[in-house]
Amino acid sequence: MIRRFAPIAALAVAGCMTAPLPPPTIAPASATGAFATLPTASIAPVPDDWWRLYDDPALERLVQASLAANADLRVAYANLDGARAALRQARAARLPQTTIESAGTIDDSATQPSASSNVPTTDYDLALTASWDIDLFGRLRSGALAAGADADAQAAALDSLRVAVVADTVLAYVDLCGATRAANVSRELIAVQERSASVVRDQFAAGEVSPLEVSQAASLLESTRATLAPFEAARANALYRIATLQGRPPAEARGFNIVCNAPPKLRAAVPVGDGQALLLRRPDIREAERRLAAAAARIGVARADLYPRVNLGGAVGLLTGGFVATASPLISWAFPNQAPARARLAQARATERAALAGWDVAVLRALREVETALAAYDGEVRRNRALDAARIQSALYARRAAARVRLGDTASLIQFDAERARAQAALAQAQSDLIVAQSQVALFRALGGGWQTNGPAG
Repeated sequence: MIRRFAPIAALAVAGCMTAPLPPPTIAPASATGAFATLPTASIAPVPDDWWRLYDDPALERLVQASLAANADLRVAYANLDGARAALRQARAARLPQTTIESAGTIDDSATQPSASSNVPTTDYDLALTASWDIDLFGRLRSGALAAGADADAQAAALDSLRVAVVADTVLAYVDLCGATRAANVSRELIAVQERSASVVRDQFAAGEVSPLEVSQAASLLESTRATLAPFEAARANALYRIATLQGRPPAEARGFNIVCNAPPKLRAAVPVGDGQALLLRRPDIREAERRLAAAAARIGVARADLYPRVNLGGAVGLLTGGFVATASPLISWAFPNQAPARARLAQARATERAALAGWDVAVLRALREVETALAAYDGEVRRNRALDAARIQSALYARRAAARVRLGDTASLIQFDAERARAQAALAQAQSDLIVAQSQVALFRALGGGWQTNGPAG
């Protein structure tokens, strides 16, 4: 069974013809049902301001700054203004068009008779002209409806960009926090390895260990030091992204004072809603639906070209010789050669079919992105729990190995292996925490961010 989704209002009757309806946009019932049932997600509705679920004031300030000054958003706002201006132009074309014209000439040509050679002649005229395209076959109305749908589609495109800007800002903040935490863990492990290497060198000086243990400790220390630089570079990269998202030069990011020592965490399961809410919320789906409506309206424009155009025109004016008034209807019709008009009609119908297929693509892409993001998030959460258990056990292993070495029950190499395992487990846990937070952002981005256009533009 199929369910009608986002029905498009019928294009109203204009004159003696009706503009064509777009094909119904439909989605299978399975597409509007619940997503995969996972313990990490709930069917609660997605909030508009989903980033506030993290309860992080610093993140809130960054998001608001990006929404206020992002350069890409300024482009989208300008495009929307242009689309709305085109809509006003299309609506105004249905009204009578009036112009005021005036002219004046002074002629003192030497070719005049000698008796009047010193008296120049003056001609003047002032006229008001009006014309009205009687939209008998719906050409202008269909054009206005198409322009309105274009403006709605541009508004949906703006919403899509807002979703992207917010998601990119939150992701940059998450990356900043994750890189900061990983760098701190790396520094702590470097300090531990430095102490261990110092102890081994002292033992070597006392003749208690061989050069093998010294090399082992030095190798572990340098391997741990090598993990720090990538995290510092990742932190700088995140700061530069935050700056550009706010419409600022990347160099200004070096002066940012963003305190964040761990990726933000949700305190409850991620709210994802269901498929029906997703199809109504995703801006790209709304944009595809309005593109389809515009394509259907342009069929009416192309079809009206098969029929005559009737224009009423008139003028009243004040000329040198007196008052003048004229009126004349104008009928134009491309007949009998209508091949160009029929070709344009066929092209418009093909464009409509492509727009309908584009809507199907948008729906399928949205469903796939959400299900894929859910699976990735759930998988990483389960991996994160296992890594946390491994980290706890590796820390216990390292403490016990150190105790055994102090008691002289085992060789120092056992302690080095234990410290290596502890370092790897701690870094893996920090990196998994970052991936969990990144997966959450990807899921919210796939869910559409909650923006909805408040009605059509016209």
